Amino acid sequence: MPRADAQKRMAELWEEPRDPESRDMIYGPWGREYAPNAQETFTFSRPKSHGVSPGFDVKDADGREWSVKFGDEGHVEVFLSRILSAVGYHQPPVYYVDAFALRDARGTHPKFPGARFRPKVPELKELGDWSWQRNPFVGTKPYQGLLVILLLFNSSDLKNSNNSLFEYRDGAKKERWYVVRDLGTALGETARLDPKRNDPDLFGKLRFIKRLHENGLVEFSYHGRHQELYLERITADDVKWACDRLSRLTDRQWSEAFKSAGYDDEPASRFLVTIKQRIDQGRTLQELE
Repeated sequence: MPRADAQKRMAELWEEPRDPESRDMIYGPWGREYAPNAQETFTFSRPKSHGVSPGFDVKDADGREWSVKFGDEGHVEVFLSRILSAVGYHQPPVYYVDAFALRDARGTHPKFPGARFRPKVPELKELGDWSWQRNPFVGTKPYQGLLVILLLFNSSDLKNSNNSLFEYRDGAKKERWYVVRDLGTALGETARLDPKRNDPDLFGKLRFIKRLHENGLVEFSYHGRHQELYLERITADDVKWACDRLSRLTDRQWSEAFKSAGYDDEPASRFLVTIKQRIDQGRTLQELE
């Protein structure tokens, strides 16, 4: 798409936050209104039909449907969703619940373990997937920056089926949103098959940027899916653009983002040390050995 036309449609992918330091990291862009009530008993609806992490669908007392996901992916997904929305990328409502009660055919279970909760809301209508390779924004700074941010967090599953195209309605307003939604395979190693995720020690040992080439293109230390998305395509300026925006988040916001995703203070602090090192590296990109 011609660059001028892509800029006209940019709000479908990304909008520059006016005040990023004031973004709510506990409840995210949708706020407390859309959060689950962890004190009520949810009713089992149906088992999860896809993905590798265990989960199922439930309904709350008002009849709202929720997708529930257990395991490490749930923590990572909520955390990265908070970060992406804080720097201007659209995200659906998503929350982490430390523990909840569930009612099913066998009775009531008062202490189910923590999980990611994502509600089905009338404001969002999913239209299908969107392609990393073919979309209106390929080559623009927000598109390149989105890839850089995902690479910074070692998001290892850059496939089109993890992208959702939504129609967002707010009264008479109707918008189209390009969203990266399934974000749980990150904060660990990068690999094509079953990478280990959500591991602060492993995340801290691995490199973000391998080298800056003389032609200004950046080589990442990344071994996940679809390397054609970034190989010989991302510049030092793209990396700085993304890292500058991440650097605007305050320490309080980073802490609240981890807290919103059910992290304890100790692993969160170790993750954050590595994240800040990577952000600083991206902002002051120099020739690497």
